[in-house]
Amino acid sequence: MAMWQGAMDNRGFQQGSFNSFQSSSSDEDLMDIPGTAMDFSMRDDVPPLDGEIEEDKSYNGGGIGSSNRMMDFLEEPIPGVGTYDDFNTIDWVREKSRDRDRHREITNKSKESTWALIHSVSDAFSGWLLMLLIGLLSGSLAGLIDISAHWMTDLKEGICTGGIWFNHEHCCWNSQHVTFEDRDKCPEWNSWSQLIISTNEGAFAYIVNYFMYVLWALLFAFLAVSLVKVFAPYACGSGIPEIKTILSGFIIRGYLGKWTLIIKTITLVLAVSSGLSLGKEGPLVHVACCCGNILCHCFNKYRKNEAKRREVLSAAAAAGVSVAFGAPIGGVLFSLEEVSYYFPLKTLWRSFFAALVAAFTLRSINPFGNSRLVLFYVEFHTPWHLFELVPFILLGIFGGLWGALFIRTNIAWCRKRKTTQLGKYPVIEVLVMTAITAILAFPNEYTRMSTSELISELFNDCGLLDSSKLCDYENRFNTSKAGELPDRPAGVGVYSAMWQLALTLILKIVITIFTFGMKIPSGLFIPSMAVGAIAGRLLGVGMEQLAYYHHDWAIFNSWCSQGADCITPGLYAMVGAAACLGGVTRMTVSLVVIMFELTGGLEYIVPLMAAAMTSKWVADALGREGIYDAHIRLNGYPFLEAKEEFAHKTLAMDVMKPRRNDPLLTVLTQDSMTVEDVETIISETTYSGFPVVVSRESQRLVGFVLRRDLIISIENARKKQDGVVSTSVIYFTEHSPPVPPYTPPTLKLRNILDLSPFTVTDLTPMEIVVDIFRKLGLRQCLVTHNGRLLGIITKKDVLKHIAQMANQDPDSILFN
Repeated sequence: MAMWQGAMDNRGFQQGSFNSFQSSSSDEDLMDIPGTAMDFSMRDDVPPLDGEIEEDKSYNGGGIGSSNRMMDFLEEPIPGVGTYDDFNTIDWVREKSRDRDRHREITNKSKESTWALIHSVSDAFSGWLLMLLIGLLSGSLAGLIDISAHWMTDLKEGICTGGIWFNHEHCCWNSQHVTFEDRDKCPEWNSWSQLIISTNEGAFAYIVNYFMYVLWALLFAFLAVSLVKVFAPYACGSGIPEIKTILSGFIIRGYLGKWTLIIKTITLVLAVSSGLSLGKEGPLVHVACCCGNILCHCFNKYRKNEAKRREVLSAAAAAGVSVAFGAPIGGVLFSLEEVSYYFPLKTLWRSFFAALVAAFTLRSINPFGNSRLVLFYVEFHTPWHLFELVPFILLGIFGGLWGALFIRTNIAWCRKRKTTQLGKYPVIEVLVMTAITAILAFPNEYTRMSTSELISELFNDCGLLDSSKLCDYENRFNTSKAGELPDRPAGVGVYSAMWQLALTLILKIVITIFTFGMKIPSGLFIPSMAVGAIAGRLLGVGMEQLAYYHHDWAIFNSWCSQGADCITPGLYAMVGAAACLGGVTRMTVSLVVIMFELTGGLEYIVPLMAAAMTSKWVADALGREGIYDAHIRLNGYPFLEAKEEFAHKTLAMDVMKPRRNDPLLTVLTQDSMTVEDVETIISETTYSGFPVVVSRESQRLVGFVLRRDLIISIENARKKQDGVVSTSVIYFTEHSPPVPPYTPPTLKLRNILDLSPFTVTDLTPMEIVVDIFRKLGLRQCLVTHNGRLLGIITKKDVLKHIAQMANQDPDSILFN
């Protein structure tokens, strides 16, 4: 698998200085990634197999000057101890324990003084304040993105002479020379042909508009991919696979930093405006999580604890979906069902509050100009009939087939991008894809308009005053029911629109496969909904005409009489959109809630549920993974899916390292190793931690110490504790023996030792081990036999074993 080269250069301890740990401990850092793929494989928690050990000569614990001041440095907290290297998994148990200790200390102190009580109250309130700030910032950025994207999308077709800052719709709203029938045409809005050659008629004017449309699309796409490549490589893609992995406890420095936020916000507007088949909903979740991560640095409670920070990020993800769709409840359920790994009850309430504030902020900005929070407001006048569940289920089957097809083909294309020369030229790929999309899209009005506008038109229930081709029906009817518009025969405009929509469906299906995953911000929600909405509208119009011309058939005559309003094509489009989105993402409950919040169609929950469940069943029958899980596996992220069951009869001894013919497990002894011995082990191995035993002979387990904590503590001791040299003995015991005269002082490191590492016996079933890793969020688990240390099982070992049992490539798991 091709990876981004140079991503791990000069990271962490490789500089050999204590300052390098301090500088790399912030999520604000931006990694320098010159290529198009990442190589995260330099830090393993597992002992490599024979022939895989690469000596890391960059660490050198010596050479740091010592101070003349004598002190016991263990009495002070050491900066950097307890933090994590990049591309490693956090220790959930340790983080939660530290937070409980912190909370217990604050509670005890609150009884001593008024100031301590105020501090305790502020600490308790800080979480809600943080949610308020996240909601305000996320909502504001979403409103800015919506307004900017709308304006820049219309810029490809023309400009408003009455005010350059107006988009097409707002330009004609302010016009005094516009009629209701031609509300999109006004003298203030000029196409590019009118501005350049002073006419909008004729073939040459069409060519000028065509050329300017493609030119603006290429310019927007070039700016987007260039900004991402130069300033923030992490700003590309949807972001949801990485957010899921981060929420499961993985560290990716810079992915949620300030540069990623700035560049993703700017390039998201450019990418959407370019006309590519992508949406802004997934990237908005990434933007909201960036806001949450940055604001966490204002509060010590969240800045210093990785587990607490992930609670905030879960709430931020909910706020992101809330502003993406105007669906605060759906946002909370999306965070719970789709992205969150650890979701306690208090996080549920805080997520709801953050989503509420974000939605309120977006509503105050009113980016759509319709005084509504919903993106696609619908108002259907006809209830659905029980028979219509059959076509709704057919749409669910189509959604499942489309989801499975899309995932397989998109993953195959993304794998080809990673493993061939294609991945080295992201700018050319984006420009070629944009040119193809723009050239094919312009002649068809349904591909030329923005995808959100297309979905809104497909959801629309035709009225007598609608001028759209989709509503070009023959109005020959007699009805005595006031306000009811019966089913009518389709006119020329409807048949023309059907052909155009069929071509649009084919283009969207093909183009979306190659667009998702390029090195620009790209969401999948809106393109998937567009595919389903087109298919649903086509089926809906077909059912409507069938009911009109054959209302005496047995399937219609009991509930659809002549002159009645029986079929609503817009409802079929809405159900189809839900089915295709469900087939791609495998969402169920959150999808249905998002859809009825998105459209305001509360009474159509049952059709949405039927389509969503059918699409999931069909898609799962063809492939178990949703698109985000597939991309997680493609990138080799250490994500342990909590929804899947492990049903194989293997034991811990079958998975642990070392294996029977491997070198012995590298361990530290509690009281017989010198600083030089430990530094040698650190420099010659790449393990992320070491078990500590009583002696090499007994192999009785004492605890577990992390590599990073060892390096920081030894360097800190060399600087601050007088007399510590390479021959100083390191003690992990509670009391060290008296030091004989003329011998260097000892180094006590018991404070960095985990005295209660999780252990299992060698005969523990792997089914239980996998469950333990999932529910406790472990990094590693030690294997013992009658109290003697035998080996270690890391999260990476578990993931590789699961992949092997599923007949997948275990080497695709790159990180721990």
